[in-house]
Amino acid sequence: MTSNSETYDVVVVGGGPAGATAANDLAKDGRKVVLLDRAGRIKPCGGAIPPRAIRDFAIPDHMLVAKITSARMISPSDHRVDMPIDGGFVGMVDRAEFDEWLRQRAADNGAERRTGVYKRIQHQDDGTSLVFYEERGANGATVEQSIRTRAVIGADGALSMVARQCVPGADQVPFVFAYHEIVRAPQVPVGEVYDPHRCDVYYRGTVSPDFYGWVFPHGQTVSIGTGSMHKGFSLRESVEALRKVAGLGEVETIRKEGAPIPLHPLARWDDGRNVLLAGDAAGVVAPASGEGIYYALLGGRLAADAVDQFLETGDVAALATARKRFMRANGTVFWILGLMQKYWYSNDKRREQFVSICHDRDVQKLTWDAYMNKKLVRSKPIAHVRIFFKNLAHMTGLASA
Repeated sequence: MTSNSETYDVVVVGGGPAGATAANDLAKDGRKVVLLDRAGRIKPCGGAIPPRAIRDFAIPDHMLVAKITSARMISPSDHRVDMPIDGGFVGMVDRAEFDEWLRQRAADNGAERRTGVYKRIQHQDDGTSLVFYEERGANGATVEQSIRTRAVIGADGALSMVARQCVPGADQVPFVFAYHEIVRAPQVPVGEVYDPHRCDVYYRGTVSPDFYGWVFPHGQTVSIGTGSMHKGFSLRESVEALRKVAGLGEVETIRKEGAPIPLHPLARWDDGRNVLLAGDAAGVVAPASGEGIYYALLGGRLAADAVDQFLETGDVAALATARKRFMRANGTVFWILGLMQKYWYSNDKRREQFVSICHDRDVQKLTWDAYMNKKLVRSKPIAHVRIFFKNLAHMTGLASA
């Protein structure tokens, strides 16, 4: 094992949107940061980011591989509801390129990048910690390295080793396992089946017994995927069938990826000492939609703020402010989405009703307003009341699909 006697302010474990954002913000604030990430890691992801993410995190236009102007909701009976975005768009990114751009931005602002596999943290008597990781040497052999640091941000994904080693309860969070295939986009339109400016969402028990399937354009490529908690459900077979339905069965497959997606935020994000979680490691993926990029970016920023305050004051209570701020801004939305997923995704009859509700212009307008701006729309109380009673009618069977 080799080590360095130099002490860093922060080691960020994981270079996805959360970790790269935390490293970038801390480096810009003058902190001495190491960003540690595994080689070749690409997370399966639909790749959608709302305008607020583009605005708040200064995402340049060239990183958007497509701009989506509508969504199509498809029911078990093949009933299709189009939801246009009036005067706006949803940006799409390719995670292989997007995550690397975020990491390089952090490096350009002063973060030190290292490539390796995180192993463990060893706390020291002087209040610092040693972060151990393995890197591959020039001869191909692995070498264990260590970094001395005052604080650690664990942003190493849904099955975070940092979380499981340091934060109680981190191993109890349920997961949806997601799988997608990146394929070559058709060079000619596929009739009404595929539109390069539209996201298609399939709500069918055959596609997923408890989640949904997606066909998301990425410019020159397309992400086709699904997810489920059911261990016996074949995600690969589901995606194979979905490709055929979407008219993409014969196009070239570029890569295949799978990964777990946490279903709700952890009850605690820090260890009460000097470790704080962010992104999927903290469980910040929206229920029902599975959206995670915006929440990872935000979680990384809040983690950076909390760690910066901790380094400045030495008060470990500062670490808990990341979760408090996140849940204050998003807790209600996550709760509502969790109820929606539990009810509407439980069987095909309810999925049929859910897609039918999406016909409603009030539902469409408030859905896009909330998604694009990442907050509940409180300025239209009458619309909310109408939607409540329409939902109630469907849930009680008073309205037909």
